[in-house]
Amino acid sequence: VWFYNVPHTRLVDDKGGQNWISKKGKDKFSFPGGGTQFIHGADQYLNQISKMVPEITFGQHIRVVLDVGCGVASFGAYLLSRNVITMSIAPKDVHENQIQFALERGVPAMAAAFATRRLLYPSQAFDLIHCSRCRINWTRDDGILLLEVNRMLRAGGYFAWAAQPVYKHEQALEEQWEEMLNLTTRLCWTLVKKEGYIAIWQKPFNNSCYLSREAGTIPPLCDPNDDPDNVWYVDLKACISRIPENGYGANFAPWPARLQTPPDRLQSIHIESYIARKELFKAESKYWNEIVASYVRALHWKKYKLRNVMDMRAGFGGFAAAMIDNQLDAWVLNVVPVSGPNTLPVIYDRGLIGVMHDWCESFDTYPRTYDLLHAAGLFSVERKR
Repeated sequence: VWFYNVPHTRLVDDKGGQNWISKKGKDKFSFPGGGTQFIHGADQYLNQISKMVPEITFGQHIRVVLDVGCGVASFGAYLLSRNVITMSIAPKDVHENQIQFALERGVPAMAAAFATRRLLYPSQAFDLIHCSRCRINWTRDDGILLLEVNRMLRAGGYFAWAAQPVYKHEQALEEQWEEMLNLTTRLCWTLVKKEGYIAIWQKPFNNSCYLSREAGTIPPLCDPNDDPDNVWYVDLKACISRIPENGYGANFAPWPARLQTPPDRLQSIHIESYIARKELFKAESKYWNEIVASYVRALHWKKYKLRNVMDMRAGFGGFAAAMIDNQLDAWVLNVVPVSGPNTLPVIYDRGLIGVMHDWCESFDTYPRTYDLLHAAGLFSVERKR
């Protein structure tokens, strides 16, 4: 990326030796693809994960990934070529420009932190959640932060943890590993594989393990009335989000078929629908496909080299799906306004990414982040509030 777009060199000074980032001449940064835990490159690291757990088929059953503490998002960047879209998140810490670098590279990223509130993503959103030296104490406060991971992780999804407690044999770190094992066992996660410095767990497909735990086991199951998709200014909860008994959120076609397949969770969205929801879903997709195709033809969108795109009122994600179908080399952040129905679960089930937001507030990103803002029908709706 151009140096003058992100004129900060601290990350080069701090992380250059770990192959995160390097200065190239006077006016550019380059990204060799390394990370703190994978200095030999993200590609080799991804291959290792696939070999450890052959069921982790990137670009087929693993399509939507969350990378926690992502650095400059090389993990997500290298997954793009494997047909995986990764939401890369990191807090604004001493390396506060890491997310800005990620976005400048054209990689999906947001400034976000595991703190006191739910992250702005729905339940069962991600097929895999990854944390490589992400500096989060997952076991503190009865595991409340890992419970948030559990909420966002799809039934049968994977959690990959690359950190010192996995492989170092120092007493303090071994104690941390035992605490993590204890917590994940109580969460009914299965330790699928531990190899080198990576441990991979799998979330259960249903609630049977939770219901068979001893009475009084901490953490408890969440109240049946708790809505795990309610995320706007909602505090973290020290309980296990229930997996829907009907299997909603776990059953979907492999990529790319899932993009145009109406997901089960379409039926659970609170909308006033006068026609069948599947028809509504297909109609939205068809509408935006025709519109985007006309943009490509008449406005020559492919010449614009659009990369970072935001759909400010995403609906079911039809616009983002049309961008993919029309082979535009862009990614779309689908924003679902709090003023309307929460369609985020459908967006993620399609293999897309998105976030909840209230457009009466500023959107927390860096200046000049997006190449295109798409706001169809946004102002007419928001003006009525």
